[in-house]
Amino acid sequence: LAQSLLALFASSLAISLVFAIIPLCHNVLVLAVVMAVAGLAMGCIDTISNMQLVKIYQKDSAIFLQALHFFVGFGALLSPLIADPFLSDTNCILSNGTANASSNLPHIRKSLLPHHPGNLSHYDLPMKGMVVTRVSYAFWIMALINLPVPIAVFFLLYKERMVPCLNGSSHPLLSADELALETRPGDKDELCTAAQRPHPAAGPEDLFSCCQSKNFRGASYTYFAVHITGALVLFMTDGIVGEYSGFVYSYAVEEPLSVGHKVAGYLPSLFWAFITLGRLISIPVSYRMKPATMVFINVVGVLITFLLLLIFSSSVVFLFVGTASLGLFLSSTFPSMLAYTEDILQYQGCATTVLVTGAGIGEMVLQLLVGSIIHDRGSYSFLVCGMIFGCLAFTFYALLVFFHRMYPKPSPEDEASPDKAAVPEDTGQYQR
Repeated sequence: LAQSLLALFASSLAISLVFAIIPLCHNVLVLAVVMAVAGLAMGCIDTISNMQLVKIYQKDSAIFLQALHFFVGFGALLSPLIADPFLSDTNCILSNGTANASSNLPHIRKSLLPHHPGNLSHYDLPMKGMVVTRVSYAFWIMALINLPVPIAVFFLLYKERMVPCLNGSSHPLLSADELALETRPGDKDELCTAAQRPHPAAGPEDLFSCCQSKNFRGASYTYFAVHITGALVLFMTDGIVGEYSGFVYSYAVEEPLSVGHKVAGYLPSLFWAFITLGRLISIPVSYRMKPATMVFINVVGVLITFLLLLIFSSSVVFLFVGTASLGLFLSSTFPSMLAYTEDILQYQGCATTVLVTGAGIGEMVLQLLVGSIIHDRGSYSFLVCGMIFGCLAFTFYALLVFFHRMYPKPSPEDEASPDKAAVPEDTGQYQR
């Protein structure tokens, strides 16, 4: 836990520093390095926060995962609104040809669409002159908004007496029995006794215990199959989130829809708004519904939505309806799949790393793939690709359910033993 909190502190602080530095980068290589650091920090936060919620709350983790990912969607919806007032409506560099360049901006924007790269040689954009953009303020505001996060994590480290040079007499914020939402009467005494026992010092391998080969000895093939199929489902669904939010604007402004640029610009915002709304709705729903059922509803809903989008591909109204519907169905897929997979594997937290990695790779790879296909085959292939990815997600989910049925259920002796061969060893402090 101490290692995880220290990593969260360093990563969240790095994000504030990166956002403050980005406007000062005047070289594309320096900017690339800075952005790589930001991506690394965000990946650490994503993995560790999901993993610790699973390990601390176990069977109750589904609710907390839904809440976590609601704030992910809320941030994705809020940050463009913060940046929007600082974006220039004209060219960012003032020169003699600025007026001409500003009038050309709509035509240039149209020419830069993936399917018709166009010839930009006849457009005159000034490259030298006085820079008038105010977008730097947006980055600095985001850096300030993020700054309370590392401060809060450091406060938690201090209160939990995990800061080496600041071990005061303060009491921990929460004891083990207070963290558990549902404690059976027979377990409460065990919890209190466990909380009073001294915990072993966290070794340098604890945070990476999932990577130790000794944990895989004797594991059945279904143990690996659950990890792989779960990661593949998220590879497809998170890939759909990335490619849809990235290319729905380009699809809308192309024929046959030919939506105006300003109206088409609302589509990605609508998509993220309904993802955020869906995650908010999923918090109480996950208390009543099993994660496996929620994932099934999600993948089937994605399939049906893409099918209807293909059927009504010439309807602008249904494009907006389908975008909202797709956002709702995709909203809770990641946290529900995480809770479902960890439930199969007895909440050890190791599947979290595999699933987060699979989702991140899917979001990166499928955007590149769909962009290339749209460039070669036209805008209609955007929906066809989404339908194919949805079918693959449903197929991998069906395989996951199949391997779940074949996965050996732990006996009471296995559950009591800390040295199970099929799953990694857990040294978490807050366990029931």
